Amino acid sequence: MKLKELNTLSPFDWFLIAGVIAVSSIYSYLEGVADFTGMAAAISGVICVVLVAKGNILNYIFGIVNVSLYAYISFKAALYGDSALNALYYLPMQFIGWYSWMKGRGARGGVTILAKRMTKVERVILLAISTIALLIVAYLLDLAGDPQPLKDSATTVLSVIAMFLMVRRYMEQWVLWVVVNIISVIMWSVALSRGESHSALMVIMWLFYLANSINGWYTWLKLSKSDR
Repeated sequence: MKLKELNTLSPFDWFLIAGVIAVSSIYSYLEGVADFTGMAAAISGVICVVLVAKGNILNYIFGIVNVSLYAYISFKAALYGDSALNALYYLPMQFIGWYSWMKGRGARGGVTILAKRMTKVERVILLAISTIALLIVAYLLDLAGDPQPLKDSATTVLSVIAMFLMVRRYMEQWVLWVVVNIISVIMWSVALSRGESHSALMVIMWLFYLANSINGWYTWLKLSKSDR
């Protein structure tokens, strides 16, 4: 296996990585307690999504670390849906994604993959499937007594679909990630108000995710420009 051109990051990408490290460190200093688990999850997560935004296959190395830690943190915070999503779906998808992206690289064997765009018909189908699945899951969660069924359904359903599109190298994944990131910031802010451990660093992580997803959307528009 050959991986060429390992450094594909722009100054903005380095800013995001340095930013989450700095903010996490400052927060831990102000709190007087070094939250190494939360910091590791936040930092590995931001590095992962920054690399995804660049179409860099090395994102999966950091993704394995992030989803494993995030599943653990979510379980401790009683966010069992998020915990199960990361442990049972995101984690195995890291390995599937690595395999898929290895086959989708350019002819020179670099670390940057060839992105794709959906057709207009495929986008309509994506919207329909996402909406129907979201409403069905929200209804089931409401029957189960979930206090915020629509929010929980949105993060779960859209994350599953976005991850699938990511593995398949579709640009449209970023639309879903923006929505998921906004909802997740709200979710962890609520957890922070309840005093859940690691929640402040999770808010920080998701804010950086949101900034990166907007950048990823812009970057993948260029990466996939010649495909359609």
